[in-house]
This record gives sequence, structure tokens and C-alpha cells, in this order.
Amino acid sequence: MSAASSSTLTLSGLALGARLAMPSLPGLVAFALAFGAGSVQKGQTFWESFASSVFVAAGTAQLLSLELWRDAWSLGALLTIVAVTATVNARFILMGASLQPWMSPQPVPLQAASLFILFDANWLIAEKYRAEGGRDFGVFVGAGLVSWLVWICATVPGYLAGRLISDPKAFGLDLVLPCFLASLAVMLWRGPRRSGLPWAVAAGVAALTQALVPGYVFIVAGSLAGAITGALIHDRS
Repeated sequence: MSAASSSTLTLSGLALGARLAMPSLPGLVAFALAFGAGSVQKGQTFWESFASSVFVAAGTAQLLSLELWRDAWSLGALLTIVAVTATVNARFILMGASLQPWMSPQPVPLQAASLFILFDANWLIAEKYRAEGGRDFGVFVGAGLVSWLVWICATVPGYLAGRLISDPKAFGLDLVLPCFLASLAVMLWRGPRRSGLPWAVAAGVAALTQALVPGYVFIVAGSLAGAITGALIHDRS
């Protein structure tokens, strides 16, 4: 029986996904606090910051958008921030595609809603769960719901704290993003042969692209190079 045909969605799967997400939540909270505090420094109102976490719910893109935030907007500035966030979030296209065989038996509205709460953390949890033989799609949805709600809630104290902190970097908040993503990467490590080469290729291509091409194209280039390398290794194994 294929993974797609045996896919289910149960309350126990939702609960399991929520439990599996717990170890990633402290990093997610710190990440959201950093965004909330940074949004104050960029002059965002509370509701602008809160709405961003509710409707965008993409920490990396939200932090990068703060670097491009303007008090007065022009069409060019708006197109720039759209292009940057779209580039940074392009990895979700590949991540969502990898989930399609698993989620395809579910109703289309549920598929769309579940992809709205696609985070790096719950995608990693789902991939590890599937690799170990799991079939309950509720694990992905449960981990995503918990991550989304925690992200939203943690933005609020971050914003309030930002009104009291004049320089978030003095508290190391600018290091939250790389530390959080590095901790998530550990969950996908499958040994030097299956993980080492794709990661090395992704890092090398990203570094070379960053040196040659301005902007954030290096994120997409590195992701695609790593994904293709991983697929080739998987086909030959």
C-alpha cells in the first residue's frame, strides 16, 4: 500500500503532532519575540505587527521585511518587499511539493488550510515521522497549528518588550534566527552520506551565488542545488 493511499487524519495524530512540536517551541518563541521587538524599532503599530504574524506567519520573511520597511511607501518599495519575501519563501514550494503524496487523499480545502500553517519546524517533524513509517497526516497539522498559535502569541510580548528596549541587538536577539534554523537542521541529519553532500552543495552554491548575484537569490539557488543533489543520491541508493 502506498503512503498516499494509507494517509489518515485523526485526533490522536493531531495530539502527537502537538507533542512533537514542543521541543521546537522555545526557539520559535525567541524568534517571535525578536520579530515583535524589531517591529517596534521599525515604527510598526501593534496591529501591523500582530497581523503580520497572523497572516504571513513566516519568521524569516517577516524579519527580512523589517529591513525594508518604510514610513512612506512607493510602488518600487512595495514591489521590492514583495520580491524579497517571495524569494525567501520560495523554499515552501519544494516543501509543499514533498508533502503532496501524503496529503493528496485529504479534501482540497483541508490541503490548502494545512499549507497555510506550513512552518520549517512542522515540515521537519512530518518528514521525520514519515521516514519512520508514520501515516497520520494529523501529525503535520497538529504541529503546524501549535507552531502558528505560539508564533502569534509570542509576538505580543515581543512587541511590548520592544517598547522598552532601545537596542535589541544588545541582548543578542539578532542571533535568534540562525540559532533557531541550525537547531532544526539537526532533526534532518541522516549521516554524512545522505545529508553531508546535499548540505555541502547547498552551502557552496548559496555562498557562490551570494558573492555573484545581489539580493536574496542565493537562498533559492542553494535550496534547489541541495534538493537536486539529495534527489540524485536517493535515486542511486
